[in-house]
Amino acid sequence: MEETISLKEIFATIKKRIWMILFITVIATAATGITSYFIMTPIYEAETQILVQSESDSDEFDYSQVQTNLKLVNTYSVIVKSPRILEKVVDELDLDKDVGQLQHQLSVNNEENSQVLNIAVTSPEPSEAVQLANTIAEVFQDQIVNIMSVDNVSILSKADLGAHPQPVKPNPLLNMGIAFVVGLTIGLGLAFLLEYLDNTIKTEQDIEKLLGLPVLGAVTEIDLEQHNTQSRVAKRRVESENFGS
Repeated sequence: MEETISLKEIFATIKKRIWMILFITVIATAATGITSYFIMTPIYEAETQILVQSESDSDEFDYSQVQTNLKLVNTYSVIVKSPRILEKVVDELDLDKDVGQLQHQLSVNNEENSQVLNIAVTSPEPSEAVQLANTIAEVFQDQIVNIMSVDNVSILSKADLGAHPQPVKPNPLLNMGIAFVVGLTIGLGLAFLLEYLDNTIKTEQDIEKLLGLPVLGAVTEIDLEQHNTQSRVAKRRVESENFGS
């Protein structure tokens, strides 16, 4: 016979193991919060923008030139992260890191059909992120003339440290929210797994399911202390009645 589980049984299982579920959820959330706030290193990001657009003496809109610039944006995205650019940045700033490490910190992207290229740099130090982003943009602007034999790059906006730099990661609240959901899911899953593996007989219904026979009667659990107390009270009552008669 196919077994089914009712909503009442689900709530009964949750209620039975509610403390275990809460314990796992709280531990997961607290551990993630402590790790995010006190152990993980904050990472800051600085971003600068460069514009790919040739200077023109004509005030007329040149569609073909715009299309050419748009195609160059993808090429420039690769050139910005190339060793030829980053090696000069490392030398200019006298960095104690190689090109590979700098590439790992650097990301370059642009919106679709946009001539603006976004250069973003991450670092544990906000001032270093700003310095790297601006230096990469300046070196790229200077070197692209020799690499592509064109002068169509200008710095649209420089990276700024800001009054109160905020790290982009970790995000403690987001991490704790995810940990709460994961911990709650694990707790519930473990509760139902333990209930499924528990094959002990606890109720009359368990006997009927196991043996396929109806239950004719049940013997309740007797509290000996309470039973002895009731017996003494009954005995005194009988003695009192006999004495009165």
